Amino acid sequence: MTTDTRTEPSTTAGERAMLEGFLDYHRETLIMKCSGLDDAQLRTAALAPSELTLLGLVRHLAEVERYWFREIMEDEDLPDLYSTEEDRDRDFHVTAQDTWAEAHATWLTQVADARKVTEAHGLDDLSLSRSRGGETFSLRWILTHMIEEYARHNGHADLLREHIDGVTGE
Repeated sequence: MTTDTRTEPSTTAGERAMLEGFLDYHRETLIMKCSGLDDAQLRTAALAPSELTLLGLVRHLAEVERYWFREIMEDEDLPDLYSTEEDRDRDFHVTAQDTWAEAHATWLTQVADARKVTEAHGLDDLSLSRSRGGETFSLRWILTHMIEEYARHNGHADLLREHIDGVTGE
């Protein structure tokens, strides 16, 4: 893994800066876990029988960014990036044709779009769309949920990376 260049979240920031800081920290952590690996390593499902891979995690989190910020918060009607009706978990199901270059570029685009949505709203603003369960969400809830989503999957990334090449660390 390369040198840790993540920005530590402020310990004294206001609520919004704190939430955005922790989300960015976790975003950076995921990419750090993938750094220095080739496509084959990133497609390695290291913990049988699980099919979970680092590349699949990046693709999944691109889908999650798109869903929560653009589809739920902004009510955009967008197709899934990877998932299909036939394979709802296609984001996780990588093939030899799936590449880091494509997944990383897609993830970067979704993160940039999510940041634009975040900048356009206050923490108490409610989503323009409802989830499949019919709920409305504040931007505060979405940011908190995204921190949780990344934190959980970064735990998976820790285990995958250690199994692939022995690299450990935050």
